[in-house]
Amino acid sequence: MSPPSALPTTAAIAAAPEPDRWHFRHPVRIYWEDTDAGGIVFYGNYLKFMERARSEWLSALGLSQEHLRSAGQGMFVVGETQLRYLKPARLDDLLTVTVRLVELGRATIAFQQEVWRGDTVLTQGRVRIGWVEPFEDHFKPGRIPAQILALLPTPIQTPEVDRP
Repeated sequence: MSPPSALPTTAAIAAAPEPDRWHFRHPVRIYWEDTDAGGIVFYGNYLKFMERARSEWLSALGLSQEHLRSAGQGMFVVGETQLRYLKPARLDDLLTVTVRLVELGRATIAFQQEVWRGDTVLTQGRVRIGWVEPFEDHFKPGRIPAQILALLPTPIQTPEVDRP
């Protein structure tokens, strides 16, 4: 009996997609909890994968979202999403979720994100987040603090994939 074939490692995803098109790449392995009964990733989970990638990117920039929130400075909230599903991801797939900042305003940031399996793009998305500040017992829209804007890179525009 031969040994089972090895699952791809995190290092196996380093080659795709092209690094100069993205600000950040995050690996995600697909588990049973991510799939439907047929072993196909449930469509809503792609938003979770994209959220994790953006959160990891902000953390890599030195921004602690929990610290900003608990210190009463404010937080980012998702205001708009748009996804296009091209091919399904499946159980045990090792994916790469990309983050590309495409618009940077005083109160909102827009991202182009993609989910890849090797060199194949599975899902494309555009996500806009906004900054909110604490106000009495709720949040109100506000301007992104200057110290956060100073940490963010210049937006990258590529003509072939500006909107899904």
